[in-house]
Amino acid sequence: MAYIELGNESPGVGGLMEYRPETGRTLSRLAETLLRDEETISHPDNTLTRGERELIATYVSSLNACKFCSTSHAAFAAAQLPGGAQTVADTCGDLGSAPVSDKLKALLRIAGAVQQGGKAVTAEDVAAARATGATDLEIHDTVLIAAAFCMYNRYVDGLGTWAPDDPAGYEQAAQRIVAEGYMSRYAETAGA
Repeated sequence: MAYIELGNESPGVGGLMEYRPETGRTLSRLAETLLRDEETISHPDNTLTRGERELIATYVSSLNACKFCSTSHAAFAAAQLPGGAQTVADTCGDLGSAPVSDKLKALLRIAGAVQQGGKAVTAEDVAAARATGATDLEIHDTVLIAAAFCMYNRYVDGLGTWAPDDPAGYEQAAQRIVAEGYMSRYAETAGA
């Protein structure tokens, strides 16, 4: 049960977005832009896939111990990454031996530094990412995804929302997000 009366029984951020659709729409649009937007994904300076972007969100959410966000975005990442759930689990469990590229490891290290605090990111972290082929756009987007997910995690946990234990619900949500995106809940709402 959330700390405030939401007027709905939806878990996690979904319940908060139903409670305040004015802010929910904006937060959904931000997630759509950072994690799925075709213009972002197809930019010439970007090679990060939707699955890799979801993995960044998952990694930060797991560092923040946000059950709802880490579990839901783990399902979203798994649905879009080679190796699926095992890749996600291995990456969040031990980044050093994760079955992802050196570039993604370097970007995840930056994301982990952002999770600690913006000033924890160093010029050396950025240089290490560049040395693996990361572009300025990919570094930018990694920092923004990490910062945004610190906000989402604190929003979800700061209002005491609930997270389902059954993985089937997260897998269903992953199918919807992969197919329709984060703005699908607002598709019938004016101004979406």
